[in-house]
Amino acid sequence: MTTDVRGADPAEAPLRLRSTLAHDLVLAGVLTLVTAALFAVIVPLATLDDPASNLSDSQIRTLVAVACLQTLVLVVRRVRPLWCMAGVAAGHVALILIAPEVNAQTLAGLVAAYTLGTLVRIRITVAAVAVAGFAVSIAAVLASWGRPDLFALSSVHATNGLVTYTAAAFVGIHVATQRQRTALEREQARATLDAHRRRAEAAARDERTRIARELHDIAAHHLSGIVVQAAALDKLIDRAPDSARESAHWIRTQGKATLADLRQVVGLLRDTEPGYDAPVPGLAALPALLEDARRLGTEIVVLRHDTPPPLPPITDISLYRIAQQALANARQHAPGAPVTLSLAADPDQLLLEVVNGPGHDRTREAGTGSGLIGMRERAALVGAELDTVPTPDGGWLVAVRVPVEEAR
Repeated sequence: MTTDVRGADPAEAPLRLRSTLAHDLVLAGVLTLVTAALFAVIVPLATLDDPASNLSDSQIRTLVAVACLQTLVLVVRRVRPLWCMAGVAAGHVALILIAPEVNAQTLAGLVAAYTLGTLVRIRITVAAVAVAGFAVSIAAVLASWGRPDLFALSSVHATNGLVTYTAAAFVGIHVATQRQRTALEREQARATLDAHRRRAEAAARDERTRIARELHDIAAHHLSGIVVQAAALDKLIDRAPDSARESAHWIRTQGKATLADLRQVVGLLRDTEPGYDAPVPGLAALPALLEDARRLGTEIVVLRHDTPPPLPPITDISLYRIAQQALANARQHAPGAPVTLSLAADPDQLLLEVVNGPGHDRTREAGTGSGLIGMRERAALVGAELDTVPTPDGGWLVAVRVPVEEAR
């Protein structure tokens, strides 16, 4: 037989059974000794005060024995709370039947009803208390039947039983409700902390990804150009000193620009220090980006360059970085190939296309794909559609479309 006990975990019940029984055995033993002492003293005194009761010594001993047995039932109060309540109610009925003249109540009724309220569902607790109160009332009527004080005796026993069981049960229900509320608040607090921790970790991952993307853009654009110019400079030192000096000046300029961009990224991490809040370039810096690419030897043809509508900063930066990465990819994977660029501002969308022809050096190794991943992430960030596909002649097309609604 199983009891519908609130908060009990069937998997843990066997492990806690021995400890629970041990604690309840101690409680039942102490209360039994207290009950035996109280009944041994109080019942005879009540008989002396009311000679009409006229209890014999055997009745007194029987009352004490029944009261002790009723209290010992508390050993199973948490293991089988319904059985415990039934045993206590049966003991109460027996006490009334033995001596209806004496209003013999023990602490067992309070403890059993309270335990029932803390462990069992409310509807079952109410039903059990109602049955116990009804049984006590019927016992009081039967024990007092035929006596002139029938109504008085039965009313006293019924009222005392119902009040005792009901009050103790509702106190137990209140305690159980408070425990459940406390447990729920703790669980909610734990869930809130876990959610906050997950959000913090996600924000940290996003920030690391953003910084890594910025560093990749800097390395792909500036450093790859510096490497190309440094290789050319080595060949021009003896043959064309003027061109060599011009290349050295360009390398120095690009080095400063690289340091400035790196300082900007570092500013994301140390935003409390002054000097790190320089604006990130957007589409307004596209002509300068194309000029830098031309200086590195890339042949660029601008097919269309419309004035874009006012863009949110994140969209402006993302489009610039995508163009920058597309030019860097063309320079790295298709050196010497011509590049065409188009920026079209149509009524329904803003379209940026970068197309490079096939490279002259077919032996170059494929890249890691970080550049394409970064472009996709930037496009997704602003709700844009990105296409990166090979062209029929062996080149590569990068096209990003931003709906006007997203762009604004």
